[in-house]
Amino acid sequence: MRRIITYGTFDLLHYGHINLLRRAKEYGDYLIVALSTDEFNWDSKQKKCYFTYEKRKQLLEAIRYVDLVIPENNWEQKVNDIKEYHIDTFVMGDDWKGKFDYLRDDTDAEVIYLPRTPEISTTRIKQDLGIVNRQ
Repeated sequence: MRRIITYGTFDLLHYGHINLLRRAKEYGDYLIVALSTDEFNWDSKQKKCYFTYEKRKQLLEAIRYVDLVIPENNWEQKVNDIKEYHIDTFVMGDDWKGKFDYLRDDTDAEVIYLPRTPEISTTRIKQDLGIVNRQ
């Protein structure tokens, strides 16, 4: 069984997120999504989510491509997650291209950056709705 992992906030879930999850799942049999917690988003990214961690987790768990959702609590947990969950492939959107190449050396996982769906993003949705950086 080939295992894949991806990381993200997945706030205001949209078809770009679904495209990423669908394409990630094509690399194996079991997809784990490490979902950024509210605390991690705020403390490390200065990002306030529209939906809470629990609501975002519920949405992800309802998607047929997702097999398991785990919390992302910090930037450093990726190596441990890859080892603990016996990950074969680490997948991220190409807006992160090059940022996680070190995982190839620190683990046995393949690192893949997938193209984003160009016309959609959570930031754009928030801008269109006038809720960017609303506290």
